[in-house]
Amino acid sequence: MKTKTLRKDKVNVITLGCSKNLVDSENLITQLRGNDFEVSHESQNDDANVVIINTCGFIDLAKQESIDTILEYADIKKQGGIEKLYVTGCLSQRYKEDLEVEIPEVDAYFGTLELPGLLAKLNADYKHELIGERLITTPQHYAYLKIGEGCNRTCSFCAIPLMRGGHVSRPIEELVREAQNLARRGVKEIMLIAQELTYYGLDLYKKRELPRLLHALADVDGIEWIRLHYAYPSKFPAEIFDVMAERPEICNYLDMPLQHASNGVLERMRRQITREETIDLVYLARERVPNLTLRTTMLVGFPGETEQEFQELCDFAEEMQFDRLGVFQYSHEESTRAYDYEDDIPAEVKAERAQTLMDIQQEISHQKNLAKVGRTFKTLFDRKEGQYFVGRTEGDSPEVDNEVLVKAKKQYARIGDFAQVKIIEATEYDLFGEIVI
Repeated sequence: MKTKTLRKDKVNVITLGCSKNLVDSENLITQLRGNDFEVSHESQNDDANVVIINTCGFIDLAKQESIDTILEYADIKKQGGIEKLYVTGCLSQRYKEDLEVEIPEVDAYFGTLELPGLLAKLNADYKHELIGERLITTPQHYAYLKIGEGCNRTCSFCAIPLMRGGHVSRPIEELVREAQNLARRGVKEIMLIAQELTYYGLDLYKKRELPRLLHALADVDGIEWIRLHYAYPSKFPAEIFDVMAERPEICNYLDMPLQHASNGVLERMRRQITREETIDLVYLARERVPNLTLRTTMLVGFPGETEQEFQELCDFAEEMQFDRLGVFQYSHEESTRAYDYEDDIPAEVKAERAQTLMDIQQEISHQKNLAKVGRTFKTLFDRKEGQYFVGRTEGDSPEVDNEVLVKAKKQYARIGDFAQVKIIEATEYDLFGEIVI
């Protein structure tokens, strides 16, 4: 007599949004594989019978991308292409009830902190022993390390606390174990991420402990680069600069979103810092870490932003000469404090201001890159693309910053290895070089 065998679901996980979402997806994949599921990440093979979409709900464009992706897979499900469709992440956390009504084809919606519930829906157990054993979907030589969840800041434009809750730090010992596990698997660079890095430790240790964490991670064998993302400028712990200067494993790189430079806008944004204090902080950072690469993000079109306030922002960008600068256009988000303001800047004006600021930064970036011609930089190679091996210097984070290109016909670079590269040519956002033998 034949017995019926139960077929395990084959799952495809789709990740939208930021690197923090990517880490969440990696943890989900780790748990599913620990339960003997066959799991892929963003597979194009169309052979999965279950799809899980990890959504972003940060701004209008991200929300629309998430909705479009859900609708795409809901249609595939209707046509019999998949059996089950689940949605998790920020959009689901924020709009679960609306989504259940508008897109009922989804089998279940889960919030950002409901991983055990999602696993249970798939008849999988949440395995605590897998914490810190995260599989990675990035190239094997670098990985993101999420040191905390949520945010306690009160920025008026931001919906992150609504979707992620208050700040919760992960213990130093747990983070060190995860970094050790990553290093054993060949990871050489870790990028520390959180909604707000500098708040780290206040909940667990009653004081800011990012410097102590950095020392502990720098002691992990095999990790050569540690990169800092998303540091809030208000009450910035200056000891971080001392750690950067002292430990060669800590990249001379800081991603510090400043958002604006007009005191009026900063006050309406509830950023808890002034233009003058921001300038002092930038000068202090460059004094303490002379070779610092400083990345920032600006937000244009905030309610009430006048031409004069925008000009103050442009003048600030010109004066500060940031190494990297990204621009977002303001998105009017319900339930935020800024939602009480009138969204009075027309979309076309927001777009014009964003382009104006990016034009300023493009010229700054070009001049800074030209100054690197003739110099030699330690470079980590990420991939081969077309006719080039593509790498990054200490001053470049994956996907968002400059890249170093070496002609594959002339020289060979092993992916995941470091090499010394002499820069021979530069454009606004790329460097061309030759490996120094």
